[in-house]
Amino acid sequence: MKLESPKVTLDQSAETTFNFLSDIKNFESLMPENISKFEVLDTDKFLFALKGMPDIILKKKEAVPHSKIVLGAAGGKLDFALIADINEVAEQKTEVQLHFEGDFNAMMAMMIKNPISKFMETLVTKMKTAI
Repeated sequence: MKLESPKVTLDQSAETTFNFLSDIKNFESLMPENISKFEVLDTDKFLFALKGMPDIILKKKEAVPHSKIVLGAAGGKLDFALIADINEVAEQKTEVQLHFEGDFNAMMAMMIKNPISKFMETLVTKMKTAI
């Protein structure tokens, strides 16, 4: 299953955006209102939970300076990646788009498609004010 968030344009450089997203504790400021738990587990790993959902642990798997950050599932039964593509379009103007990739059976994909799409949309929308 592959999903994409809307693209957002930030009034920041790609470097500033990349540095913000590289520091995983900053993801707390991007989380939706219905977050019930957020905990930094390590310098590259955090746990979060949304109300009514199980805990999810994300670990920074890859970082390509100023252009891409890949967070992946760290443990649990589901294997997926959340990828942030960062593209500087002008000085102090950067586009960010999130991509979600995971292998799920059809039933699971149907159940999680809308919540994950809304989650990614919230993350990119909150980037406008958090970064």
